[in-house]
Amino acid sequence: MRNCRIDFFMYNVQKDSAMKRVLFIVISALLSVYVSAQSSTNHMTFKGIPIDGSIDEFVSGMKQKGFTFIVVEDGVAFFTGEFAACSPCTIKAVSSNSTNVVSHVSVSFPSCETWPILLDNYSKLKSMLTQKYGKPKDCVEKFESFHSPDDDSSRMYELKFDRCKYWTQWETKKGYIKLNIAHEGVMSCFVVLSYWDKVNTEKVNKSAMDDL
Repeated sequence: MRNCRIDFFMYNVQKDSAMKRVLFIVISALLSVYVSAQSSTNHMTFKGIPIDGSIDEFVSGMKQKGFTFIVVEDGVAFFTGEFAACSPCTIKAVSSNSTNVVSHVSVSFPSCETWPILLDNYSKLKSMLTQKYGKPKDCVEKFESFHSPDDDSSRMYELKFDRCKYWTQWETKKGYIKLNIAHEGVMSCFVVLSYWDKVNTEKVNKSAMDDL
């Protein structure tokens, strides 16, 4: 009878030890997931990639998402690919030499030849962004020419000479989002969508302030 009690005691000890090991593994796994989630939620993301880390890390993440990497020049990585059901888009990820981390990402949508198409692209994206992020913090949509343009050709002309201000901005806990109509020279007019990570943008600004 005594041996039976000893065997039963040893069985319980072993059982408790095994349960503690399992419990330890489960808790460790949960803590790992929690820490990973916390680190990722501190930063704004682009296609699920945190706007953070080195430019090489961001390039690796973009390649995994299927974007075509072009080149890195002066801390700016260039890609092409589809975004928000539009293709081909040009994506730029910008890092600062002072902080060596990616702070913002911008998407240039395909060029438009006419004002109605350009405005339609801008308006559709603005509507979708408002649905996702809520009411914009700021919005400016006007022409700054002496006479307000009264036809589409004139509107495109004013845009190409920097007298068209069409932009909308949202603010979240993680950063800032800006949608605007832009141009490059007098040939290419397009919509740009930019994402600024709050933490890393503040780091860049602080570094710039330290230089003053």
